[in-house]
Amino acid sequence: MRAEQFTDIVTGHGEGPVWLPGRGLHCVDMDNGHVLRLADDGTVEQRLHVGAIAAVVRPRVSGGTVIAAERHLVLLDDAGNREDLPEVFADSSVRFNDGGCDPDGAFYCGTMAYDQAPGRGRLFRFAADGTPEVVLPSVTVSNGFWFSPDGSLAYYNDTPTHHVDVFDWSPETGLIERRHFAAIDPDDGSPDGLTVDADGYVWVACWGGSAVRRFAPDGRLDEVIEVPATQVSSCTLGGPTGDTLYITTSREGLSDAEAGLAGALFVVERAAPAQAVLPARI
Repeated sequence: MRAEQFTDIVTGHGEGPVWLPGRGLHCVDMDNGHVLRLADDGTVEQRLHVGAIAAVVRPRVSGGTVIAAERHLVLLDDAGNREDLPEVFADSSVRFNDGGCDPDGAFYCGTMAYDQAPGRGRLFRFAADGTPEVVLPSVTVSNGFWFSPDGSLAYYNDTPTHHVDVFDWSPETGLIERRHFAAIDPDDGSPDGLTVDADGYVWVACWGGSAVRRFAPDGRLDEVIEVPATQVSSCTLGGPTGDTLYITTSREGLSDAEAGLAGALFVVERAAPAQAVLPARI
């Protein structure tokens, strides 16, 4: 299977694609601090600047979106009114990177050091009032956070480990019993963003591997989707028919000659049925 180009080169460091009900495809241009809303034909309908970094965007139960900026969260309502929550941490050498929500509506977002120093990242859980709690205290590049269709399993990547991990989850216990789900050979890239389809298959963007790799619920490699860009950063399912795979890519650290089409989004039509994105109660 091979992905096809969907947009022009619209990002420098494309990340965090998500299909928002009634509002279509969004992604971030992380290092430029932009959240993009994309039309069904791949054109950019809106480019919103939120700060030095725009790491991840998710819908809110109350309407609007929550956006992780460099070191704090930004809340937008349906009218576009903005509320900046307090800074979560003061260390300017660390930034937010990727995240998502649990079935109860708690928002999770992980961090990483700009120099990717081992163990300097954390995974935070945000309560409905915006209060942060550290749930993983020592990670390196926190990436990928999505749940199984029944809500009992959470999939997560700490990119340099070359493993996709899985947790058990319930409202009473939170994330427990972390263990390896699947391995990514270093020759095949490093696990970056991920998504889970309605049948429980796990789709993992492989940074440096020019591919998205799909794993069956038992951890078996099921499919490799070739992407015509080396730095494949994240993926999501959605679209007007609910079964399109959208893939972001990055030009970060590459010359124009090396980057090629990186910074564009790519698609696979009729890939798999999407799960609805879990909204945040924040």
